[in-house]
Amino acid sequence: MSFQPGQIERPQGPLGVLLPGLGAVASTFIAGVELIKRGRAQPYGSLTQLQGDRLGKRPENRNPLIKDFVPLAELSDLVYGAWDIFPDNAYEVALKAGVLGPEVLKEVEGPLSEVKPWPAVFDQTYVRNLQGSHVKNPTHKMDMAEMIMRDIEDFKRRHRISRCVMVWCGSTEAHLKATATHKSLEALEKGLKENAPDIPPSMIYAYAAIRLGIPYANGAPNLSADIPALMSLAEELDCPVAGKDFKTGQTLMKTIVAPGLKARMLGLSGWFSTNILGNRDGEVLADPESFRTKEVSKMSVLDAIFQPELYPELYGKCYHKVRIEYYPPRGDAKEGWDSIDIFGWLGLPMQIKINFLCRDSILAAPIVLDLVLFLDLAKRAGLKGIQEWLSFYWKSPMCSPELSPEHDLFIQHMKLKNTLRILMGEEVIDHSGLDYYEALREVAGIYRA
Repeated sequence: MSFQPGQIERPQGPLGVLLPGLGAVASTFIAGVELIKRGRAQPYGSLTQLQGDRLGKRPENRNPLIKDFVPLAELSDLVYGAWDIFPDNAYEVALKAGVLGPEVLKEVEGPLSEVKPWPAVFDQTYVRNLQGSHVKNPTHKMDMAEMIMRDIEDFKRRHRISRCVMVWCGSTEAHLKATATHKSLEALEKGLKENAPDIPPSMIYAYAAIRLGIPYANGAPNLSADIPALMSLAEELDCPVAGKDFKTGQTLMKTIVAPGLKARMLGLSGWFSTNILGNRDGEVLADPESFRTKEVSKMSVLDAIFQPELYPELYGKCYHKVRIEYYPPRGDAKEGWDSIDIFGWLGLPMQIKINFLCRDSILAAPIVLDLVLFLDLAKRAGLKGIQEWLSFYWKSPMCSPELSPEHDLFIQHMKLKNTLRILMGEEVIDHSGLDYYEALREVAGIYRA
């Protein structure tokens, strides 16, 4: 299918939501959708459900909600499937995670209890601080991929589903760099058959999804689908891909504050960031190898926004430090501290302090929802490969190899909304302002006539 503006196939029938990793994020997402469907909660944080999209000139006053403007699947269409290294169903997981209270979860115990995970692909080599018994035990990694594909096909038959989206909600894996195994599909499939050590579980899920033409999003900083072999396969099979690493707490604040400092040409001497969290993610990141993967993801933001190569006097000597500490008493209630040293007119120093007490899964759940709906839209619109217009949701946005990723939240937001306008055959909006007064004069002339 090739993209034709305004010619998007309408969603029909149920949409399968495939979730590797049925932890706090996934269970909070499912519980939230079920509560919203029953009128018991509001979809705060979700662009697809709450945000409008201005069309045309400002005087035209056309501001439909995104969900009324583009043909998205309905929340009532979503059907969930998941894998996890523990056998608990989504209701049991949500109770243990403690993000939502038991009295709230009781209202949706029925649908959550029906989401029972399939045994997961797991290798402790890549996530050292977790152990699980609910795992697949095949001979080699290609067998694992084929078992995942069978799970998906059985799920689709059982629920009479023709469309699915997969969103990785599992743990951060040990840091990996692309190798020769990842350069071509032939090399990757050879590596799967030979149990190559540079193919982690998340990459096996990504391969299985893309091989079936299912849009894939990577909610962790893992290498996963971000390799030439899977990018070429996604292009070949008309499969949209997005990632990496949900942008939720501290990095979200950086992509809001840093563009403002740069816009005002205020200098930056240093940015110290530290976090405490006590959920499974925090436990995993207590391992230095998993933390290294997360650190690379979080560290890339400031350089991309400030462009020190263009503004060396302002940003060339910035010291940037990131720390994450596992602190079990906090559970899912993550806290991020930022101490920012800036300078302004005549080089005089100033400071900014940010203390963001957030809820990791509460910020991530609406991202999962938006990605599911937008990737399903992309598939029906005939888009394929990297969906850079979804950079808004990621700490480490994927983009074409010849490009640098865009990290400025406001540019990302404009890119997303302009993409929706293009998909629906509307004009993009650049906010230049040069044509605004001409439009006003035209409107005034109509009224005078």
